Amino acid sequence: MVATGQDGGVQVNLRNPNRTLQFDGPMSIVALLQKLELNRESVLVIRGGTLVPGDALLAADDVVEIRPVISGGAA
Repeated sequence: MVATGQDGGVQVNLRNPNRTLQFDGPMSIVALLQKLELNRESVLVIRGGTLVPGDALLAADDVVEIRPVISGGAA
């Protein structure tokens, strides 16, 4: 399932805490988030500086970043 520091596969850079994981691909965003036990509404998936829609398919050599959604406002 997960291999850290190996070549090949979908590279996933996670924040909070910072870590890098790799998964065999291709795979959908939905499948990736299920493997990571993350809720789609609580994270942003970014590929090449662009937000990736939840129905997107990741290629075997894609690199994505997953960031938590942070909301704030004036107090």
